[in-house]
Amino acid sequence: MDKTIINFTPTGMLMTKKDTPYIPISIDEIVSDVKKAYEIGITTVHLHARNEMDQSPCYQKEVFREIILGIREFAPDLVIAVTTSGRCYNEFSMRTDVLNLDGLAKPDMGSLTLSSLNFNKTASINEPPMIKGILQKMNERGIKPELEVFDAGMINYAKYLIKKGLLKPPYYFNFILGNIACAQPTLLQTGVLISELPENSICTLGAIGNFQLQTNALAIVSGYGVRVGLEDNIWYDNDRTKLATNNRAFIFQRFLNLFL
Repeated sequence: MDKTIINFTPTGMLMTKKDTPYIPISIDEIVSDVKKAYEIGITTVHLHARNEMDQSPCYQKEVFREIILGIREFAPDLVIAVTTSGRCYNEFSMRTDVLNLDGLAKPDMGSLTLSSLNFNKTASINEPPMIKGILQKMNERGIKPELEVFDAGMINYAKYLIKKGLLKPPYYFNFILGNIACAQPTLLQTGVLISELPENSICTLGAIGNFQLQTNALAIVSGYGVRVGLEDNIWYDNDRTKLATNNRAFIFQRFLNLFL
């Protein structure tokens, strides 16, 4: 890659103000955190939206529109990706509502998890017809899929979609490592995943919890992109004594300056 990809994930679907006061929930909070991160060099943002009343995940395109338009005002060149996750709701109309946005509010990319998987307490259900349906809508709308990978089988499914003509190069893969039921961020398992990538692939590495920083470091020295933000880790230190903020991205920018 000519430029290191820094994929910023400010919010996620699960953490609330009870978990950390620093998680951005409102439209203004999310836009503000993206602005601060943009000023220090992020290249991509992966957006989730929330209902401000109860902080639950929000799928409505009207809320995403306000977030995206707020970001476009100061970052017209930032690549904006939106979630289509099935972790909290699995109706096609809900998961793809955000893909109906037009004009400046239209997202550049949409997440696409390539299989079902278990988290610590919940499951993300992604049946083949749902995956293909979401991908078909992205193709119709001219929205690039952000291929979310939690284990090697998901890469194999991407290759299947390529053979079917549903995925077009270049392919953007986003590894999320360290989940209890999926690939772990060891050198061996990370290397296996990378070795399975099809030609014309772009890849970023991310990991949850204590694995986040070490995986970011591995990605940078290996020439891959990084995924940062409170969606994956709300703690500043591995002993979990200090909560992080999304401004933690300053640390990564200083680190990146050593390699760029």
